[in-house]
Amino acid sequence: MSSVVFLPHAPSSVSDVRKRLCSELRASGVYEEVADDAAVIISELISNALRHARPLPSGDIRVSWAYEGDLIQLAVSDGGSMTEPRRTRAALSSLGGRGLSIVEALSDGWGVSHESDSTTVWAELRAAQQSDNGHAVPLMQPLRIAFDQSA
Repeated sequence: MSSVVFLPHAPSSVSDVRKRLCSELRASGVYEEVADDAAVIISELISNALRHARPLPSGDIRVSWAYEGDLIQLAVSDGGSMTEPRRTRAALSSLGGRGLSIVEALSDGWGVSHESDSTTVWAELRAAQQSDNGHAVPLMQPLRIAFDQSA
């Protein structure tokens, strides 16, 4: 499953994409919490593009996602900005500046790529799928930690 959407360079674009992404991922069997994490990530990437970058030459931003195997790839492309997208440490009293920290916390990795007329910020996360009973199907065995109870 993959989708590419061109959106106006406007704040109204965020909620429509969140809904569509969640709907497509859940329809593909992705566990609800993972789909929600993907929606938060894409929202942060779009918000950063709208706040800090120019639109693509077409006047839009490009949002894409792909889900194959257990990997969800998310990407937002814009016309670039004067600064490089990077994670910052926001002060506790700051109203913003946490977007890429959130992306980093929720994803398995993220990065930036540049082309002649665009900048793309991407993120990847692993997806658990729902079983027939609605519970997550683990993609790897859980880590079991033994505690010394003699102390």
